[in-house]
Amino acid sequence: MKHAFVFPGQGAQFSGMGKNLYETNTLAKEYFEQANEILGFRITDIMFSGSDEDLKQTKVTQPAIFLHSTILFLTTPDLKPDMVAGHSLGEFSALVANKVLSFEDGLRLVAKRAAAMQRACEINPSTMAAILGLEDAKVEEICAGITDEVVVAANYNCPGQLVISGSIEGVNKACELMKAAGAKRALVLQVGGAFHSPLMEPAREELESAIMATNFANPTCPVYQNVDAHPYITPADIKQNLVAQLTAPVRWTQTVQKMVENGATRFTEVGPGNVLQGLVKKIHKEAATEGIN
Repeated sequence: MKHAFVFPGQGAQFSGMGKNLYETNTLAKEYFEQANEILGFRITDIMFSGSDEDLKQTKVTQPAIFLHSTILFLTTPDLKPDMVAGHSLGEFSALVANKVLSFEDGLRLVAKRAAAMQRACEINPSTMAAILGLEDAKVEEICAGITDEVVVAANYNCPGQLVISGSIEGVNKACELMKAAGAKRALVLQVGGAFHSPLMEPAREELESAIMATNFANPTCPVYQNVDAHPYITPADIKQNLVAQLTAPVRWTQTVQKMVENGATRFTEVGPGNVLQGLVKKIHKEAATEGIN
């Protein structure tokens, strides 16, 4: 019986996130103020009272979610994970939780990742779409059949829910084919670009040098990484997987399955929202889930 801690990614943000924590916890306030200094702007003002549009900017969204999750974890006493995982961006929070990254280094890398992804989106206008009610293999087959555009499976969220990613034309074409193949829904998402696809290659190259130059310590527990859903404890492996994550799919379904296979019976989501708790239940309905938010 093992206790897994999981950390959300982009899309979990909301106006007012972290405000109560800042106002009621002295240590949390210190972390938030340190973050404002590191980032060079008062991200707390946007988190606590910014509009949804303000929070949607990638350079704001990613550090905001990282800060909410990691500061919650670092200021909640007696949390001892047996294993950790994060959905996409959440992997950085997971690496602070298992002491691979310091809070400061994690935030710096997230800020660099957000800026690099923003630039990659500007180079290649692109998008993502949620496909509901089709087998993973069918979604993969349809994507592979579109050879004149970039479109790939990007987020394996839970059985029957897969997100595709690619060029605008490629995603639109795939959505029509998915509906024709029997998908319940094929919904283009309001995102800045094609995350977890080959179109993020410029961002991957940019982030690689920053990750390689950052100190990664030995973890206190395994991190189950998005690229292949396996547990890792070696800093060199963790770095390589974190770099590869930008252009590779998020294998969340497989990650939760592997954690359960390795003894996880309780999952605690740390950060804004409760999306991961819902996904965990859809992947393994016997799992006990809870949130710290």
